[in-house]
Amino acid sequence: MAAVAAAAAPRGSSSKTESYVDTKRRDDVRQANILAARAVADAVRTSLGPKGMDKMIASANGEVIITNDGATILNKMEVLQPAAKMLVDLSRSQDAAAGDGTTTVVVLAGSLLRCSLSLLSAGVHPTAVSDALHRLALRTVDILHGMAIPLELSDRDALIKSAATSLNSKVVSQYSSLLAPLAVDAVLSVVDPAHPDLVDLRDVKIVKKLGGTVDDTELVKGLVFDKKVSHSAGGPSRVENAKIAVIQFQISPPKTDIEQSIVVSDYTQMDRILREERNYILGMVKKIKATGCNVLLIQKSILRDAVTDLSLHYLAKAKILVIKDVERDEIEFVTKTLNCLPIANIEHFREEKLGFANCVEEVSVGDGKIVKITGIKDMGRTTTVLVRGSNQLVLDEAERSLHDALCVVRCLVNKRFLIAGGGAPEIEMSRQLGAWAKELQGMESYCIKEFAEALEVIPYTLAENAGLNPIAIVTELRNRHAQGEINTGINVRKGQITNILEENVVQPLLVSTSAITLATECVRMILKIDDIITVR
Repeated sequence: MAAVAAAAAPRGSSSKTESYVDTKRRDDVRQANILAARAVADAVRTSLGPKGMDKMIASANGEVIITNDGATILNKMEVLQPAAKMLVDLSRSQDAAAGDGTTTVVVLAGSLLRCSLSLLSAGVHPTAVSDALHRLALRTVDILHGMAIPLELSDRDALIKSAATSLNSKVVSQYSSLLAPLAVDAVLSVVDPAHPDLVDLRDVKIVKKLGGTVDDTELVKGLVFDKKVSHSAGGPSRVENAKIAVIQFQISPPKTDIEQSIVVSDYTQMDRILREERNYILGMVKKIKATGCNVLLIQKSILRDAVTDLSLHYLAKAKILVIKDVERDEIEFVTKTLNCLPIANIEHFREEKLGFANCVEEVSVGDGKIVKITGIKDMGRTTTVLVRGSNQLVLDEAERSLHDALCVVRCLVNKRFLIAGGGAPEIEMSRQLGAWAKELQGMESYCIKEFAEALEVIPYTLAENAGLNPIAIVTELRNRHAQGEINTGINVRKGQITNILEENVVQPLLVSTSAITLATECVRMILKIDDIITVR
């Protein structure tokens, strides 16, 4: 042992003069991280833009999803590498922040990583690359703000154009002329005048019903339940001038709290139990009827049946329409829409807690039935969209696409600026950053010049997915932008370069700014990692 210590001592003293440090492992870890993350980005790259391909996701239990929504694809992927997981989280945070541009943000991050890798292999220090990225992100946001066009919420056409742009890249793009105005009206109807820049998308409820085509999708001013009316005892299935109660208790005989058995020895006792049950339920129904209530929405109960055949019979006699098994998490939405209060106990059943509506009726839709409540008095700021589709895959994709369109309109309400689509902002950013890089000194100038070229991946991919010649298209775009036509982009439908604003291809500013800031943040994080430590 002494010999080993003696051997180590002179090396320790001479380490100040020695300059060689083995950084092979760090470089390998970085390279592995970057390659794994780029693999994820390349997987979704083909689904970018209106001519992007769709992915079919088959899960182990036989469930199939067809989509080209970046966030959905990445969420369903089983990614094991930690750095690649960061890209999945990246698309998720873009989905939360803007709702659209989930594919864009991942493709951008992949391209920035590719440039970072070439800079690192050229010997640039990761921290220098990371700092250059940070400055680049701040600068790009300024450039985007300079390109943006202000927008008023009263300008419905502009809102519809941007919602339609979001829908054009989806599977249900042929229905964008129907779904875009629908999304705009839905969001505008839930905007609160007191807080005009806040929209809670939980106030827009999407109800999916199989049957018909996407053309039959409609916006309902009121409530829709994907349930039948409980009329096993011959109760009404349509009520006008409805007084609606939302109850959270059960109309059934009470049970004991603990499991126990009651021994009944003769018929008179049996009769007494049944008579008590009848009187108990009748008493409840009379109290309900006394307030003038004629529609009951009953919350789903875990402990015991919400209604029994006997109680349904009495409720039918009292001409009360019953909808049972309303989900617990729907109660808040229902009470907000009906402007009523949920009632937790029969003793608290009063008229002031009821909601009022002109009509509650059961409607046949496709092969099932739904309940519609319309003409609600003092209706809360909510709205319901009834989505239809010929099969489950189309239905699910229509719902996801509609959600993206709603998010786009929400972005415009939060930040009222539009920006051109079709790769125009990316080329403009790339051009202005290239010019800015020439003014900077040293390593930073070199890094920013590289990253400026990385931004061209979006127009390049758009052209590639549309089957055009990407190199010719991007070169022509650069040329046009250099001549000062900042809104020139790729018109995928015509397969040529046009002024994108005239083609009505617009997107919210928030989608572009959040995509670039989130992508740079994620890439900086991956660059800073120099070792992966597994902990048992």
